[in-house]
Amino acid sequence: MAKIRKIQVTSGVYWVGVPDARFYVLCCCPADSIKHLMRRGLIVTTERNGVAFETGPNAILLSDVLVQNGGFANLSEFPVLQMLYRQGMILPNHPNNTGEKPMLIGSKEQVKAQMQYIYRGNYGLISEEEIINAGVSQKTAHEIMSLKLKFAFGNIRKTEDILDAKIVENEPIEIRNNVFIRRLGLNVFQFQYEGEHVTVDLNLAPNESYGASYTLGFYNIKREYFGVIHSGEADGWDVDRPTMSSILMFQGKIYLIDAGPNMLYSLMSLGISVNEIEGIFHTHSHDDHFCGLPALMEADHKIKYYATPLVRTSITKKMSALLSIDEEELRSYFEIHDLEFDTWNNIGGLGVMPIFSPHPVETNIFIFRVTREDGYASYAHFADIVSLDVLEGMITENDREIGISREFFDKVKKEYLSSAHLKKLDVGGGLIHGKAKDFQKDPSKKLILSHTSLKLTGQQKEIGSGAPFGMTDILIPAVQNYTFRSAFQFLQSYFPTVPPYHMNMLLNNALVTFNPDSILIKGGMPNPEIYLILTGNVEMIQSESDVNSMLSSGALIGEISGLTRSPSKETYRAVNFVQALRLPARLYLDFVIENGLFSDIELLQDNREFLQKSRLFGKSISYPIQNKLARAMRFKDYAAGQVLPRDTKLFICLIKRGKLERYIGENVLETLDEGDFFGEETVLFGTSSLFQFRAVEPTVIYEIDADMVRDIPVVRWKLFETHEKRNKL
Repeated sequence: MAKIRKIQVTSGVYWVGVPDARFYVLCCCPADSIKHLMRRGLIVTTERNGVAFETGPNAILLSDVLVQNGGFANLSEFPVLQMLYRQGMILPNHPNNTGEKPMLIGSKEQVKAQMQYIYRGNYGLISEEEIINAGVSQKTAHEIMSLKLKFAFGNIRKTEDILDAKIVENEPIEIRNNVFIRRLGLNVFQFQYEGEHVTVDLNLAPNESYGASYTLGFYNIKREYFGVIHSGEADGWDVDRPTMSSILMFQGKIYLIDAGPNMLYSLMSLGISVNEIEGIFHTHSHDDHFCGLPALMEADHKIKYYATPLVRTSITKKMSALLSIDEEELRSYFEIHDLEFDTWNNIGGLGVMPIFSPHPVETNIFIFRVTREDGYASYAHFADIVSLDVLEGMITENDREIGISREFFDKVKKEYLSSAHLKKLDVGGGLIHGKAKDFQKDPSKKLILSHTSLKLTGQQKEIGSGAPFGMTDILIPAVQNYTFRSAFQFLQSYFPTVPPYHMNMLLNNALVTFNPDSILIKGGMPNPEIYLILTGNVEMIQSESDVNSMLSSGALIGEISGLTRSPSKETYRAVNFVQALRLPARLYLDFVIENGLFSDIELLQDNREFLQKSRLFGKSISYPIQNKLARAMRFKDYAAGQVLPRDTKLFICLIKRGKLERYIGENVLETLDEGDFFGEETVLFGTSSLFQFRAVEPTVIYEIDADMVRDIPVVRWKLFETHEKRNKL
């Protein structure tokens, strides 16, 4: 029987077990990796000496690169929590507490980053000084720090006190109990034990992504005046459902409340493209509410970010630790809007009141309200909260003891029990989550019980309702059709010089809905209609050239083939429910000719087509931005063997045809092919590349000024991923 057991858990994630050495390692830990282990039966409940606890890994092998295909590869917070508490490795007198610590294994850079990220995930801000610097008074900072210490049992502990670490280089090193590991290449590792070995490759394929442990259906969501889509009701341990979150609709605009794991998958299921999102309201920094932020970095515009400065600072420090970047870098991806505690902040007619909620990390819960004919309609989103009996147990009359005052408790209780038309509650229980029984006499019209992996008890069912994924609570219904408003805004941005009456000619066409997996335009066939995508996602497929791109709201598909009455080069397929404005090709041609647009469209088409098919610009880039980039592109030819000059002007460069070598000194580090890009340093850091580039064969390169792409989050995020990976080569 083999002494080493290797199992692929999901895409890019493996389990390696050496039972004789009592060594079990989770190899790569993206979001929800613990749920995947549970789903595969690699974590089960067992019992010893009358104590029930979970099995699971006692070590984590980190990916060499933090980001793969847009998603975080290393999110060890929940796997570490599972080892410490659900396995009992840190609990006093627990049969599984043998003195052996959980272990992080990986490169020096990733181990250091994960240690700091876990530290911030455990505690948030770690001193009164940091809290004061987040705009809080000294008195309030003292109260928050005292509360934080109470949750932490009186001691802010360094991560190194609770975790072991092993740095992996190219030579074999012993991890534990005669188990050895070495790196064979970037993200490729070999485990050895008593003459046996297994190899794990943690690299994702180009179109591969980390998947969810659950399956969601497809939903055709109407954009309401004021409503709530329930996009998650579970906690970080539920294998069957997304974590607690909501999507707020106001005047047809889409706002997220928190960003948990598998955010893109949830949005895809609901027929919402990332480019539709207006903003996010953020409650706190724990991974089940935080680790979906990269999904929002895949937009072609900066999504508005709403939180109090206290919470924003806590989240920024965690993100900075995880990415090993400057704290200000968050502003490169989001448009920051700070909110004031205990005040109705006005966001274009949407009232938002953040309320402080006691939690181990800085947390603001939210109440939203909108004016209607009988006053206000309101929604309260309370994630995360604490049970009132736990909070009351923290009261102390001694100023020298850690804890809270009676006044503080009374204020929190009053705010928790404030009335709303709809209120979603964290009822996860335990030491840091809420309990349904506290809301038995809550005056709100409807309570939704959330943030739990357990089935609701009879008592809980008497207090509040559940909310299946995709269910919508409409607080103020929409009378107008917001989809037509979006169509007008898109067309206005595409054709800013066109008179309104000509624009109305296009708008006076039918809205059509495509079911998931439906073909809108078939490759090789003429298309008599052109479609302006308004909601949902469309896949562009050209199998001959292995091109596969994702288009979202704002994309105009079938334009050139429709105008020229030629067969479409690509197939366009609905990924989810898609709403589009149907534009008859003949009518669109008349519109283009009358407004003198044909030559401009034709001129830009080759460049825009190249951008759509490129790895850097082929996802979630709207039509106006594509046009802007297409106009700015300049091409240069290089002969075989020619070394590219280090231009003083800073560009991002894409290979149209040919091949380049990226080298330093005599060492060729990488060969770049058609569609590849370079110059990421210019966008990220404002510096030219340290490397040199040489044409292997006759090569054509497109250049785009770095300034033009610096504020496109999805492009910047891909450049960050590429820079990190190339630095490891």
